[in-house]
Amino acid sequence: MSGASYAVGSARSNGWWGMVVFVLGETTLFLMLFATYFYLRLQSHHWPPPGIDKPPVLTPVLLTAALASTSIPMQAAWTRARHGNRVAAWWLLAAAAIVQVGYLIWQVHDFVLDVHREPPSHSAYASIRSTTLAIDHAHVLLGVLLTAWMVVRLATRLTPYRLRGLQATTFYWHAVNAITIAVLFVVDLSPHL
Repeated sequence: MSGASYAVGSARSNGWWGMVVFVLGETTLFLMLFATYFYLRLQSHHWPPPGIDKPPVLTPVLLTAALASTSIPMQAAWTRARHGNRVAAWWLLAAAAIVQVGYLIWQVHDFVLDVHREPPSHSAYASIRSTTLAIDHAHVLLGVLLTAWMVVRLATRLTPYRLRGLQATTFYWHAVNAITIAVLFVVDLSPHL
């Protein structure tokens, strides 16, 4: 239904609150990973250990910036859908999904190369770094699947139920982007400080 405006109401849907609880759980997980990372770093005389190069900076910064920029079309898609513009919302979601998939493919490729070069069993540094990155990539994958699902669902029509799903998905992407930026600072940039 194009052109119809959907009122979401002042109360948040159960799906939205479920996503808030899920994101809070994820945030707790990452805070624990970051605490472990810094505990291990403080216990070590050299970080990363001798023989291990510091992680690259430029590519992760550019990729994270590209991923974080997808919050803009995601929010715009939610706004357009809320005002009944399904087609514009669909195109914005599709554009965000393309960038998100590109980010994930590149990062997973680099992750696999890193794990082969320095397996997690070789040092505490390699272990916490690969664990944190793997969990972050898994969360990005979940976000990509949610976005893809919304692209499929909005291809035909817009309903209040689908609008609530888009709202929860958009909220999740904002959280994933914030977490991924934090991971960039902790795992990729902090060894250079």
